[in-house]
Amino acid sequence: MADTPDIEFYHAPNTRSTGVRVLLEELGAPHRLHVLNMRAGEHLGDAYRAINPMAKVPAIRHGDALVTEQAAVYMYLADLFPAAGLAPALTDPARGTYLRWMVFYGSCFEPAVIDRHLKREAGPRAMSAYADYDSVIARVTEALNPGPYLLGDRFSAADVLWGSALGWTTGFGLVAPDPALSAYVDRIRARPAFRTVAAADARLAQEHEAAAPGAA
Repeated sequence: MADTPDIEFYHAPNTRSTGVRVLLEELGAPHRLHVLNMRAGEHLGDAYRAINPMAKVPAIRHGDALVTEQAAVYMYLADLFPAAGLAPALTDPARGTYLRWMVFYGSCFEPAVIDRHLKREAGPRAMSAYADYDSVIARVTEALNPGPYLLGDRFSAADVLWGSALGWTTGFGLVAPDPALSAYVDRIRARPAFRTVAAADARLAQEHEAAAPGAA
């Protein structure tokens, strides 16, 4: 894709943008990495707020296109590199399932998990985006049986998103351990792209730690 404009990727280690960095690695997508030191508050400055006024990562700029919000970034990138095969085509019956799981994470899973962790009620069912926590977790677990991926034998960008998401939510105890979820996380984390990015992000996190105010 020599005629493709550069992808500018705005990233901070150990955040939701880590999964996007993994996806770029899986896609073999050339990009320019812009690292934000959140410990130093770089994401809150005017320069980055001009990219994303919400001061969140990930964000990408691709030519005249500016894409924010995690799932939107995943879908944009996976569609941009169709030869990698990480997004079902528009005419592929699997496209519906793929889109469902891309959107389910931000619209249902994370709100349910955070509400549960903070001991907040979901609200009346007619007003709740996710209905109830147990139903959300049950749907995710069902989707991963028999596996090995959300689209059965087919690995997709949705697995990069969910492998990252389930890794940090189970790792921090926000979601209870479950054999199916744990096996899935291990399977995704064993991929070379995940291992490469984990090592790179660990180095970045160390650099940011060392540069933090008051660091020895």
